[in-house]
Parts: sequence; structure tokens; C-alpha cells
Amino acid sequence: MNQTPYDRVKLARDSQRPTGMDYIRRIFHGFLEFHGDRRYADDPAIVGGIAWLGNTPVTVIAIEKGHTPKERVERNFGAPNPEGYRKALRLMKQAEKFGRPVICFADTSGAYCGIGAEERGQGQAIAENLTEMSTLCVPIVSILIGEGGSGGALALAVADRVWMPENAVYSVISPEGCASILWKDAAKADLAAASLKLTAEDAKRLGVIEKILPEEDLGEPSYYERIRALLSEEIVRLTHDPDLLQKRYDRFRRIGRIASDRVV
Repeated sequence: MNQTPYDRVKLARDSQRPTGMDYIRRIFHGFLEFHGDRRYADDPAIVGGIAWLGNTPVTVIAIEKGHTPKERVERNFGAPNPEGYRKALRLMKQAEKFGRPVICFADTSGAYCGIGAEERGQGQAIAENLTEMSTLCVPIVSILIGEGGSGGALALAVADRVWMPENAVYSVISPEGCASILWKDAAKADLAAASLKLTAEDAKRLGVIEKILPEEDLGEPSYYERIRALLSEEIVRLTHDPDLLQKRYDRFRRIGRIASDRVV
């Protein structure tokens, strides 16, 4: 039976779906986690540090949801606060200083929208990430491993390459939020999901991502081995690209164009 877009949303939210830490543990070795934004606090919803991808030192950053109810509460259900985004940016600038490629794993329904987060500059923190990532002088690869929710995910996805597993989603708003705004009825989330063009296939067609990762062996050793190989090849390719920043700029300028060059 064919899956609807909202079926994909449910799969992306599955608590047993691999999280950012699952990818970090199984793809990299020697991971050393760093903490804190040097301004306010450490945000457990974003994990970051340095690791080895084969023989290449890299900076790895992931939005972490956790699996169990306890883990999800501790990780704020993968909804980062501004200090999380500032921690991520601190690590990216450190990676630039030492010439390390940056690899990000995004999985969030959106940035945390609590009063405290807004008082501490949530919007500014996200905007600073978008600005700084656009000119970061090292390769950036981002993988949207589950939910890619609005600016909360985009703050880790202004990259040279963006990939999605086939059952991940990427959208400007959750289907429930969209349905509540358009129809005043969150129960119409399935209709909203179909309208949002949030599937991996939609994102690939619109130029939002470059690669769809098959999920037939999701969570198996072969799955992580395949991603490790793809990342290794891509990092080598990007590292030797003399026009990295110009191509990153051009990539985002092309998003949304279709064959007739009409912007949708």
C-alpha cells in the first residue's frame, strides 16, 4: 500500500527511529563531546563535538530526541533552545579554525518556543547560524534523519550537501500546526501534510536536498556502513573543491526552480 505524506510524518516521529546519537556512535569513532555555548548554558537537545570519520577528523553536531520517555524529557523532545544553536555555531567556527569538515544530523519538530527561549534570543540564534553557515570555509554535510521542522532544522542545514532518509520529512511547519492555521482544525493534518510537499521525494524534486537514503536496512550495521562510505566520499570531494562557497551560494539560489525555470 502506498504511503501518504502523513504516514511519512508518523514514521519520522517513531520513538524507535535512530536518533542523532545513534548515528554518531555507529558512523564515527573517538567522539569527544563538547558542552556549553560560553554564554548561558549547555543544551542537551543539541550534541556536538569532534570525531574521526575513517582517518579524517570532523566536527559532528546532532539534534538529539532520545528514545525513552525519560530520555525525551531530558532532551526537551529534540526542541533546542538558543544556547543549543549557539553551541553548534561555536563548534562550527572552531571547525573552520582547524580546517575540519562539519557533519550535522537534524531531527526536530522545531526550535523550542518557550518564553525563556524567546527572551534569550531564539530567533537571533537561528539567524546567526544561517548567516555564518552560508560562509563557513569548510565543507558542510547535513542529514535530516527524522523530522526537519522549520528554522529549527534549517539552523543545521545550510550546507553544501543535504540528504534525507526516505521516510524523513522537511517542512516549514508541522502538519498539525499548518492545519490549525488554515482550517482551524488540527485533525486535518493529513491534508496539510499532502499540501506541504514535505517528503524526501518532494525535497529532491525541488532541489532542497541532493540525496535520498534508502531505509530498507534502517538501524542495521549495513545502513550505517553505507552512510559512512557516502560521507567519506563526499567530504573528500568537497574538501578539494576550490569554489566551495560560491557553489553553496548557488545551491540555495536554485532551490524551488523546476524544469521550465519557473519558481514555485
